[in-house]
Amino acid sequence: MRLIWQTLVLSVVVIFVSSLYGLPIALADSQVDEIKVSLGNSSGELRFFPSNLQLEAGKPYKLLLDNPSPNKHYFTSKDFADASWTRKVQAGKVEVKGAIHELELKPGAEAEWVITPMKAGTYELHCSIEGHAPAGMVGEIVVTD
Repeated sequence: MRLIWQTLVLSVVVIFVSSLYGLPIALADSQVDEIKVSLGNSSGELRFFPSNLQLEAGKPYKLLLDNPSPNKHYFTSKDFADASWTRKVQAGKVEVKGAIHELELKPGAEAEWVITPMKAGTYELHCSIEGHAPAGMVGEIVVTD
């Protein structure tokens, strides 16, 4: 009987220790890369900073969006949003879940978009306010396999 208990305890210890061995790898896989994107700047330039984003399909990202400009702007990339999985959008104390196609950021606003691109491709990014895209507020989101 004592041998059975010793074997049982030893088995539990071995299972516990082996599960800890893979823990750092699992934690590393669940980390989210952060990418800061500014919609305009304090000088009022109609641009995204940066205007080109390079992402990998299947990898989660947190887009840290801010609008330091005196005008409101939109972060619009419908095809990219349709080809991605949105975990959440957070702005202040509000968290939005579900399908998101564009975000409006008023002057001084900040938002976090936690998203995982699911399909490789090149996607257009633009501000949908009239006149902003033709003035240069456009970009590109490239998702690779």
